[in-house]
Amino acid sequence: MGWIGETIDSIKSLQIRQVLTQAVSLGMIVTSALIIWKALMCITGSESPVVVVLSGSMEPGFKRGDILFLHMSKDPIRAGEIVVFNVDGREIPIVHRVIKVHEREDTGEVDVLTKGDNNYGDDRLLYAHGQLWLQRHHIMGRAVGFLPYVGWVTIIMTEKPIIKYILIGALGLLVITSKD
Repeated sequence: MGWIGETIDSIKSLQIRQVLTQAVSLGMIVTSALIIWKALMCITGSESPVVVVLSGSMEPGFKRGDILFLHMSKDPIRAGEIVVFNVDGREIPIVHRVIKVHEREDTGEVDVLTKGDNNYGDDRLLYAHGQLWLQRHHIMGRAVGFLPYVGWVTIIMTEKPIIKYILIGALGLLVITSKD
């Protein structure tokens, strides 16, 4: 049987104490990841401090699969900055460049118009029906850094869910069968 037989034998030989130890270890890993994510949210001021570029609309600057690091400060948004924003009625945030900034005279609030570097026109067709500008509450953060290609792992697991389930199963099996 080889490797599979050895794995099954190792699972059968586990005792309750070992299983509980492994479960607590797994819980601590998950909890640590959540704490780190929440700490990043507090430090960066962004509801999502890390995002993956999902399309080619920002090429050549950012390619599909790049990971962007976001920060949201109180400073006014300027034309030329790359922002990540949510549009009402859409789940997935969009990464595009600010091309115009409009300051309202009555309130002093700033509205922005965005465009993908690789797109022909501005993003008004992507905004909610009747919306011409993005307000501050639509902006999730400004891009302050990136890691090229690292986000492909997320894209592949989203587009091919079977790979995600195989990976999770393999990691779970590894945790259960480890003897430490």
